[in-house]
Amino acid sequence: MPKVIIDRQIVDDSWTRVLPAEDGSIAVPEQGRVIVPYQYWLAHRDALAGREVGVCFAPDDEPESLPVDANHFAVIAVDFPAFTDGRGFSIGRLLRERHGYIGELRAVGDVFKDTLNYLWRCGFNAFAVRADKDIADALLGLDDFTEAYQASVAHPDPLFRRRA
Repeated sequence: MPKVIIDRQIVDDSWTRVLPAEDGSIAVPEQGRVIVPYQYWLAHRDALAGREVGVCFAPDDEPESLPVDANHFAVIAVDFPAFTDGRGFSIGRLLRERHGYIGELRAVGDVFKDTLNYLWRCGFNAFAVRADKDIADALLGLDDFTEAYQASVAHPDPLFRRRA
């Protein structure tokens, strides 16, 4: 079973992330907890009703387009298709601060040690580390920096206010 980091613990991943096939089709398993692409969920949400379903935002998906309260989902994943694509950081922060999402916010895709601290500061609490990376080593990345000057989801006050 794949492993993920949730709330600073390495645990078995009880969710199955459903990815589109090369032809764009999506085959959702009949049973179990699934994370489906957000656009797929929008198109098939009635058929998925009654199942444990999470959604995965692509970088060009807008959290503002959610037709339900974000807390409807136990898990929301945000895809980082490449290290150089930072739009997912904004999606995470918007979900936490503007939509009040309190569930599992999971970073998926090109996720590795050097990005974990920044993702955590934006509100992510779960990380599906790339398969070619050591998840135990990646976990150490959460503590790469002990202080940050800027305000964040993790520390709403900037450093100068925390020092006063």
